[in-house]
Amino acid sequence: MKYKRILLKLSGESLMGSQSYGIAPEMLAQYAADIKAVVERGVQVGVVIGGGNIFRGLSGAATGMDRVQGDYMGMLATLINSLALQAALERQGLRTELLSGLAMEPVCKAMSRRRAQEAMQEGRVVIIGGGTGNPYFTTDTASTLRAIEIEADAILKGTRVDGVYTADPEKDPTATKYSTLTYNEALEKKLKIMDLTAFALAESNDLPIYVFDMNRPGNLLRVVEGEEIGTLVSK
Repeated sequence: MKYKRILLKLSGESLMGSQSYGIAPEMLAQYAADIKAVVERGVQVGVVIGGGNIFRGLSGAATGMDRVQGDYMGMLATLINSLALQAALERQGLRTELLSGLAMEPVCKAMSRRRAQEAMQEGRVVIIGGGTGNPYFTTDTASTLRAIEIEADAILKGTRVDGVYTADPEKDPTATKYSTLTYNEALEKKLKIMDLTAFALAESNDLPIYVFDMNRPGNLLRVVEGEEIGTLVSK
């Protein structure tokens, strides 16, 4: 296996499937099956999932809502998705640990580095919701922070496309895919992979980011086995 311990970053929008809002049960089931496949091969898995299928703090702020309140609503949305993913994983027979950057007793325990690492060593899938617990930080930044805390080998960023392109491949048919990028190249080319705070954290901690298509069943296993199907961003 190329990666022994991963932080899987999923977008909330990916849970919508073909819907325009909410959570599609078939997407949850597919993601849970893919995670189970890598856990069964001894890979330790942490997951951070966004909340954009339910609410985004920035979109709330754009309509006049207080940014801080909007961001907290977005963090709560990530917990709703995290609970849904936890249920789907447990239906697959996996053991899980749900942790949160926000105090959410009795729903789940608070995130701590030691608690997360111990759970992963016991073979549990650790799902970390609630963002960083602070407003003004995205789930990109939260996933990078959590990956550093759990000492992950890499962030695996599951998206709807199979890597990073010169332009949006859904809009530009001439866009070409990068197989590898450095952090500096991604910044210079203004490629929207993660926000600048997340990027700075990843670069300063020498944390690779692998972008791949999570919506194709089996791709997560291919990535952890070392198959080059996406884009690697590293030093």
